[in-house]
Amino acid sequence: MANPSIENNTGKSYDMEKGSSPSAEDAPALSEQVEKLSNLPGTEIRLAEQEDEEIRPGNDSPSPEHPTVQQLHHVETPGEDYSVLTVTQKKLIVTAASFASLFSPMATAIYYPSLDTISKDLNVTNTRINLTITLFLVVQGIAPSFVADLADRQGRRPMYIYCFIVFTAANVGLALQKTFIALLLLRMLQSAGSSGTVALANGVVGDIITSAERGTYVAFASLGTIMGPMLAPIFGGVIGQYAGWHWIFWFLFIFSAAVFIPLILFMPETCRNVVDNGSIPPPFFSRNITDTIRHRHRAQKGLEINEAKHAEITRKYKFRFPNPLTTVMVLFDPESAILLIATGLGLGCFYAISTGASVAFFEHYGYDQFKVGLMFLPIGGGSILAAFTAGRLVDWNYRRWCHKLGIPVVQNRRQDLSNFPIEKARLEVAFPLFFITGAFLIAYGWILTVNVSVVAPIVFLFFTGYALTSSFQILNVLMVDIYPGKPSVATAANNFVSPSASRVNLTLDTDETMPDAPMTSVKVEANKGLKVSVLDKYHRKREDLNIADTGLLN
Repeated sequence: MANPSIENNTGKSYDMEKGSSPSAEDAPALSEQVEKLSNLPGTEIRLAEQEDEEIRPGNDSPSPEHPTVQQLHHVETPGEDYSVLTVTQKKLIVTAASFASLFSPMATAIYYPSLDTISKDLNVTNTRINLTITLFLVVQGIAPSFVADLADRQGRRPMYIYCFIVFTAANVGLALQKTFIALLLLRMLQSAGSSGTVALANGVVGDIITSAERGTYVAFASLGTIMGPMLAPIFGGVIGQYAGWHWIFWFLFIFSAAVFIPLILFMPETCRNVVDNGSIPPPFFSRNITDTIRHRHRAQKGLEINEAKHAEITRKYKFRFPNPLTTVMVLFDPESAILLIATGLGLGCFYAISTGASVAFFEHYGYDQFKVGLMFLPIGGGSILAAFTAGRLVDWNYRRWCHKLGIPVVQNRRQDLSNFPIEKARLEVAFPLFFITGAFLIAYGWILTVNVSVVAPIVFLFFTGYALTSSFQILNVLMVDIYPGKPSVATAANNFVSPSASRVNLTLDTDETMPDAPMTSVKVEANKGLKVSVLDKYHRKREDLNIADTGLLN
């Protein structure tokens, strides 16, 4: 940001950062300029204490009537709350968003245990059935680009409505279909509906949570994506075995409808381009019961709406066809590209270990389908622990850096951190986890080659799940930090890259390559750490304070 300066009526300019001072004859004109600045809404001019300060050209002492530019160095703009929602409301909203994001990973894996049964019932090969998984992942990478762009401009609630209507309708079709073509097309439609919920969850966090608390809340919002892969094989195995594979999709329909109804009735609109910090009433289509009650209470308390801001938001609120290129452009930013590749590789390792565990426990320990499904619990348990601890570590390191730099951490306030080393604050926690993950992957790969008790791989799966999940959760937090004005687009870019790693995993993780899968994951994890270490070279000087155009941290 350019050094602030004040120009007097004579055309002379004084650089506030360099400490220049006006002459005695120019001081009255400067004082008049200061008085005009102090009359601006929301602006406070505080006089800094000066010790042995000289006023050039004379030795007059500074006075409130004729202040020096040194005294004007600290100009504070208090601003408004980043969100008018209470802490309890924020927690409930993030919980709801996390719960809604459960369906994308759950729909991905819930019918894995029934693939052989489905191929026999539809009289097709396993290769063709695997095509339904591949195309599901392809759509999972593309669809969020459309959803995220609309969500960041039109609001979260309309996109939630779209996602759940498409998802529930696809589940009904999947439960009734009896042909391979119908299964293939409806699985793609199912993916188009469910995949956007993950980007929406992180978008909601970016709307209402500042950088000082974002680590904890982003980790909490990711619980849905963590629990989905863990619970889906268990539910799918039990339902497929005792009720038939068609009932897997009836279960998803009932479950999604049970979440969709209260979500639409009670979850408020949070998009800052629609409701600002929550003080602006949303459009009718984005309004729900809680919005109506909350704004009525605000009116009763005498909290007036900023009509100028309301008019500006209303003027800009127009439907535009979604532009997926906004997500693609994120990939061309060097810093973002490194983060996305590292996150994708981490997720690829996660899928390699998770899906490889099924074959490993079946071949090495002779477990049946149900017991193999239970083996997903350790890695899921480690991932859940990561959600509750990694975010807190990230927030703690953020506060440590603020204290080190003398920056006050103000709760629920947007802070100017344009020169704050946010990459270091986040990656100092993530980088050790990369090496810890590699160590556990080596141990896990070695254990699978020797005859040891089943307790050993279970323990290493737990700690591997913790380290892997912690590392790529922190990278997700950093992505939202870099793109605070478009958190859904940032997450959609992540989704665009992550399924690619999953598709690579589907290709590599076969019976022939299974012995090498853990070691391949180790190599990938080491490469991931190398790539992320380069991020320090891309530390940005975020100089422009306009959040619409730059990466001003919230």
